[in-house]
Amino acid sequence: MSKDIIKAEEHSRKIHQRNAPQQITDRIFFIDASNQSLTAIPLEILALKELEEVHLENNQIEEIPPGIQHLKNVRILYLNKNHLSSLCPELGTLSSLEGLDLSYNPILSSSLSVISCLRTLRQLRLYHLDLNEIPVVICKSLHHLELLGLAENHLKFLPKEIVNQTKLREIYLKQNQFEVFPQELCVLYNLEIIDLDENKLNAIPEEIGNLTMLQKFYVASNNLPFLPESLCQCSKMSVMDLSHNLLCSIPKRLAELTEMTEIGLSGNRLEKVPRFICRWPSLHLLYLGNTGLRGLRRSFRRLGNLRFLDLSQNHLDRFPSQLCALRNLEVLALDDNEIRQLPSKLGSLSKLKTLGLTGNEFLCFPEEVFSLESLEKLYLGQDQGSKLTYVPEHIGKLQNLKELYIENNHLEYLPLSLGSMPNLEVLDCRHNLLKQLPDAICQARALKELLLEDNLLTHLSENLDSLVNLKVLTLMDNPMEEPPTGVCAKGIEAIWNHLKENRIKKRKAIKIQAWWRGTMVRKGLGTFEQLKMRKKGKISPKDKKGKKPEKGKPGKGNKK
Repeated sequence: MSKDIIKAEEHSRKIHQRNAPQQITDRIFFIDASNQSLTAIPLEILALKELEEVHLENNQIEEIPPGIQHLKNVRILYLNKNHLSSLCPELGTLSSLEGLDLSYNPILSSSLSVISCLRTLRQLRLYHLDLNEIPVVICKSLHHLELLGLAENHLKFLPKEIVNQTKLREIYLKQNQFEVFPQELCVLYNLEIIDLDENKLNAIPEEIGNLTMLQKFYVASNNLPFLPESLCQCSKMSVMDLSHNLLCSIPKRLAELTEMTEIGLSGNRLEKVPRFICRWPSLHLLYLGNTGLRGLRRSFRRLGNLRFLDLSQNHLDRFPSQLCALRNLEVLALDDNEIRQLPSKLGSLSKLKTLGLTGNEFLCFPEEVFSLESLEKLYLGQDQGSKLTYVPEHIGKLQNLKELYIENNHLEYLPLSLGSMPNLEVLDCRHNLLKQLPDAICQARALKELLLEDNLLTHLSENLDSLVNLKVLTLMDNPMEEPPTGVCAKGIEAIWNHLKENRIKKRKAIKIQAWWRGTMVRKGLGTFEQLKMRKKGKISPKDKKGKKPEKGKPGKGNKK
């Protein structure tokens, strides 16, 4: 087996003494053979009897050979994203196996029963197997499961035997077909994480309050019209995603969940921020996008620990002044509102790194953003709302800016100061009216992506290939002449080669011109300056009709 497939790692408790180096190569505990385009499990791996962790994910393996039984000490086996259609009986003999991942394989559900023999299993991942049901024998036999991953299947219910999983701490059921919340989960008192995103739930039972250990609860993208008040009994709850449901209100008793750090409410019909949310001092992330908001409560300024705030797709016609008090805010999304102006106190958000202002009603570029010295990402694309016609030169003040999105505007030119922004990596200028790029853009050496499609560009700066870090350059839907459209369509390498060839041709032309002028001077046909003047018709050549006659003296051949 090639050395780049096997990567050995010794556990610190089993490191051999230095005086026995010949034995070290025989004691391999960790193998990473993922992403190697393997069609079968190499026999060399099956011969390493000391193996404890094996990664074979993202290959093209079609079967598990009987030789897998030799890996008696293996604890972790990842075979996800392969071409397995069945499981061999020998897999069930791995008596030390604690973690098994078979996700994203075309495995027949009938062959999954062999998993029930793995009595020491603690983590089982069966994502995206097209399962309609879970083999009951798995739930009956495996009593030590702590994590069960069943997302991206076609499950409508869980077997009643799931109640045997008394040690279960995490269950992932995202993207299935559940219409009714699995009542059996409400007796698994050790559950800490439940993920039921993207199902068809229309209610959550009151018994959810029995799960006093529950910390993270994900039920986004369902059909929930209300929440049970018993959720307030889950006193350890810190993360709850209720986004994209049919909620018009949130039970007031949820204010008792004082350990909340993250809540998602986007895509509901709230119209107002629930009052009790402003009483959660430890809240770090708050999603309120597309909830019909027209303003914020005064008490919103109490959320001093907030780091991430999504207020996009609402009806805000002004920047809420309460936000200027959130000094720890790092990400603020205000996209697709009706804001026309930013406050002069915006600079108080000294830790802000990402600001989304796309799709608002700014009449001109909001220069207040230049006071945000920590800003790294700025979104000012206008797919809706009024269009910006210029970007001020003062944008160069944002020396920490890494990504600038100004697409879908009416920009005819870009500021020269973009070339003096040392950290700029992404510049999105698509769908504008740009006719040319400033040569100064060639100084923005950190650029990795330059998006210019659908503009009025005909030429590129001749030194644009000096942007050695540039990996993405888009020029579609431009009337390109230099480089020609055919060259641009071939990608960035073809464009770079064309620019280099043009520079070489230009240097040769300059050398030929200099040689010709030097030759003319050596032949005594005049100094360089004289030759230049003659070319412009300012000095008559000597070989034409001689010199002009002096005043008072007739020229040769003239009558007296």
